[in-house]
Amino acid sequence: MKQFTRDAVGLGIAFWLAGYLLSLVLFFTPLAPVMGWVLFVCLTPVMAAVTYWYFLHRGLPLSYFVQIAVAWTAIAILSDYLFIVLLFHPAAYYQADVLSYYAVTFLLPLAVGWYLRGYRPA
Repeated sequence: MKQFTRDAVGLGIAFWLAGYLLSLVLFFTPLAPVMGWVLFVCLTPVMAAVTYWYFLHRGLPLSYFVQIAVAWTAIAILSDYLFIVLLFHPAAYYQADVLSYYAVTFLLPLAVGWYLRGYRPA
């Protein structure tokens, strides 16, 4: 259980916090109107690489990655709501960039787990 907490909560919060802090920086630049897409494009490959590297030699079942995906997505949605929607009251927060981010946050650990378990296309 301790390892799952570290994997789910620790890494989930770390990924969310990285995006959150970078969004605060981008907010004060000319990229502010498209910062969601900038973060999405820049951080998705980083998140994929870190996830792959972190779970590479662990030999975990695919069901573990499903649990990680649910936890990371829940952390992202809850943290966004608490620390962006309630705190800053953006006019329209839940747009295509944020919804794409939630989808990738859920699908990425599944894809990495699928790949690491050897389910590769022929």
